[in-house]
Amino acid sequence: MAVRPIITDPGAPEVRAKAKRVSRIDETIRTILDDMVDTMRAAPGVGLAAPQIGIPLRLIVIEYEGRLFRLVNPEISKATGSETDEEGCLSVPNWQGPVTRATSLIVKGRDRDGREVRVKVEDWLARIFQHECDHLDGTLFVDRVVDRSALHWVDPNEDAGDAAEGKRRRRRAAAIAVAPGE
Repeated sequence: MAVRPIITDPGAPEVRAKAKRVSRIDETIRTILDDMVDTMRAAPGVGLAAPQIGIPLRLIVIEYEGRLFRLVNPEISKATGSETDEEGCLSVPNWQGPVTRATSLIVKGRDRDGREVRVKVEDWLARIFQHECDHLDGTLFVDRVVDRSALHWVDPNEDAGDAAEGKRRRRRAAAIAVAPGE
């Protein structure tokens, strides 16, 4: 397993192209998924899509509140609710903006061993899944920010008065992606 470089140019063709479906899950795909987990953790983040490391395949990894997901060809089969909250992204560090997302999802796909999985997720975890699935279609969260003037820089060295809240905000910002001025 290895930590791979994350593309941090929101205009890079690798992060803007639609990823290809994985037709066969083999050792190469499992290695990529494992490398993605290492890369996400090292960043640190809570989600990563294969295009963010230059691999044009429909693969995502997510780790949130002790749960690790490695999904091949993920698809959102049901989405309900709506909430607007701040997002950020490993592909364009330190930028955040408000994005409206569904609050509850059913996501289907395959695990690293090729077994079909269906996952029901809610709240922030649902937001992460939507964000990572967007990456597979070449969409960055900044594309979903309605008012571009709401995009803002987050100083990674700023220490919020409440250390726990500051850490949570930085973790959220690291998790998701922004592309200023597109």
